[in-house]
Amino acid sequence: MRRKIVVTGLGCVSPLGNDVATTWKSASEGRSGIDKITKFDASDYRSRMAGEVRDFDPGGAIDSTELKKMDIFIQYAMVAAKEAFDDAGLVVDEALAPYAGVSVGVGLGGLTSIEATDHVVMDKGPRRISPFFIPMVISNMASGQISIHFNLKGYNTSTASACSSSNHSIGDAARIIERGDAKVMVVGGAEATVTPLGIGGFAAMRALSMRNDDPQHASRPYDRDRDGFVLGEGSGVMILEDYEHAKARGAKIYGELAGYGFSSDAFHLTQPNTDGPMRAMRMALDDAEMNADDLDYINTHGTSTPAGDINELNAIKESLGEAAKSVSISSSKSMSGHLLGAAGALEAIVTLKAMEAGVVPPTINIENMDEQCDLDVTPNTAKERNIRGAMSNSFGFGGTNATLVFRAV
Repeated sequence: MRRKIVVTGLGCVSPLGNDVATTWKSASEGRSGIDKITKFDASDYRSRMAGEVRDFDPGGAIDSTELKKMDIFIQYAMVAAKEAFDDAGLVVDEALAPYAGVSVGVGLGGLTSIEATDHVVMDKGPRRISPFFIPMVISNMASGQISIHFNLKGYNTSTASACSSSNHSIGDAARIIERGDAKVMVVGGAEATVTPLGIGGFAAMRALSMRNDDPQHASRPYDRDRDGFVLGEGSGVMILEDYEHAKARGAKIYGELAGYGFSSDAFHLTQPNTDGPMRAMRMALDDAEMNADDLDYINTHGTSTPAGDINELNAIKESLGEAAKSVSISSSKSMSGHLLGAAGALEAIVTLKAMEAGVVPPTINIENMDEQCDLDVTPNTAKERNIRGAMSNSFGFGGTNATLVFRAV
């Protein structure tokens, strides 16, 4: 008999707030977390705005002596993990530890520390490199530090699949529980690429919005005048548990992770097509043993790029058929920006909170709907809806796709 996997704890650090409650309040009220960049002087950059994490204080989650060993993306993950553990009321004792694991997806790793250390080398020479440099920048150290801090002695990994990273980490971790190799998995994503190279690199690709005079309205999925995405940063972490384990300890359950689908476009490094996303969505529904009309809500990848948004809507129509017309859709990236490797985790949390609240968060900044957009993308204002089944999509450069399906318990 297949094991049921449920979500029992949520934690996040995001441009919308430094905890889940604040993030959800912002998302459900349609408030943007995007503004002019403050982390560095961006006056010479093509794109000068981002979804920055603001007023971040890691002190309650990380000992001060450990901070110097962690790039900011790791710090974000640690703070989100602490909130998720507190929310779940979970303590991993020595009996549980070998059956408790972690998988935190990361797209680019410690870009902040890489850039800072490059300046050290250029200005002062290689002997001044910190001995903590490598542990600060490698992608799996978000998982590694969480494992050490929370006594997780089971499966320990990190998935790097661009903007699909955290959805792959969440889905792959579910498989670990399904086959009986874990009872608990700490999952999600982390990213901190609002840096000179991060902003400059994506701008050089012509991927970012140039609406620099109006940052809060720059991310506008499905709007006719969208001109690219806005980079964001932060972390989202969830606690997955075997249902019987969660029930036995009386845990609060947000929902069941019922389905996971994945695919590759095998098409182009950066240009989308509908085939891969369509197959990932169908696979996730099949895995959940759900029909298309069992879905009430889809949190889309919805980045605010001219080609990507409509491509995803077309893939939704191909995968759901007539049911696509009755499902509520929105892109929370319109408010948070695009968190790259952490995007899926944050959006999965928004999806679960939408299910809990019975509220579909809006896609903000739609002033002139794209003529090709013929689905209900919840423009500008949230709406109440009973959400029993929900989907969250993530698609990444390299043509990698990962879809999660959640079901109310």
